[in-house]
Amino acid sequence: MSASFRAWPLIILMLAACSHHGRTPASRIYYSGAPSDHFDGEKFFNPEGEQGSGGAQRDGRKQFLSIAFGKAKHAAWPASVPVTPTRPEARVEGEAMRVTWIGHATTLVQTQGLNILIDPVWSHRDSPVAFAGPKRVRAPGVRLKDLPKIDLVLISHNHYDHLDIGALRRIVDRDKPLIVTGLGNDTLLREHGIAALARDWGQAIEVRPDVKVILTRAHHWSAHWTDDQDRALWCGFFVTLPGGGLYYAGDTGAGRMRWAREASRNGPIRLAILPVGPYHVSAPPSGNHMDPDQAVSAFNQLEPAYALGVHWGTLELTDEPIDGPPTRLRAALDRQGIAASRFRTLEAGQAWDVPPLVTRTAYRQTP
Repeated sequence: MSASFRAWPLIILMLAACSHHGRTPASRIYYSGAPSDHFDGEKFFNPEGEQGSGGAQRDGRKQFLSIAFGKAKHAAWPASVPVTPTRPEARVEGEAMRVTWIGHATTLVQTQGLNILIDPVWSHRDSPVAFAGPKRVRAPGVRLKDLPKIDLVLISHNHYDHLDIGALRRIVDRDKPLIVTGLGNDTLLREHGIAALARDWGQAIEVRPDVKVILTRAHHWSAHWTDDQDRALWCGFFVTLPGGGLYYAGDTGAGRMRWAREASRNGPIRLAILPVGPYHVSAPPSGNHMDPDQAVSAFNQLEPAYALGVHWGTLELTDEPIDGPPTRLRAALDRQGIAASRFRTLEAGQAWDVPPLVTRTAYRQTP
């Protein structure tokens, strides 16, 4: 079968989606509610402006097609990076905390006898179809079948590099975890037979008496198709834990970093998980992603004990070299006089035993 023939199913899907130009079908209206400082009654928006990534909101179909056909402009990456998958322990009890980077934003955090999975994606491509779109270069550091029983899944938004319906279905069928996400994403998941609890920024869900999830502000956008831009909310998460908070910023740009200031008010942060890319070294900067320097600025505002840099080196999406984010992160930390041991990146499948939380003052004094 020729490549052009194989592409026809995708072209038909694109044309069908584009036929809704100027209107949104009822199936794409994921949330209805009162207007707020980030919801206009129909769509969500960033209160600080800068909506969409590189004009994506104004030209969503063009970007969607570019990604779907693997035409996104980027530096040459290797065809693959060697990965030796690992098998996490079944549980990590008490105040011990172990974080494992699986790849891109997908991260497993184990503490207090809880297994928390963030933005689970095992897809081979960042695309709505399996035969076209940017490929995964780093294989998942943990095979899906080797995951321990998952108790809690946090989904920041509905972009394909953060929401993998196929993987999520398998996790739900096996483990029946609690799934927490932003407003509207629960409707999308329900269409696929997946139950989730959705909340707005600032709202909380109790996991158990000593653990709750607070949804936090992020500076980004959302789309799962060509005709549903910003119909569901993007967010980060602050998980309150007896040994100190876990904070995941979600997929976010810097904006004016209101999100960082607000998150820091929820309590001491033992581990912050922050995106360090993509940063488009040869294209106009995206207002909805962070580069390593901005991630270090967020680190300084959040004042966590430790941080993990994610959202890099997995899916071939953008201009920077595959290992550019860790290299730039180390340089940014050095310029700020922050110990590299406090803000790390990991290899896929690598685990890090996060030291106990002491006090914020102690970390301000760390060279």
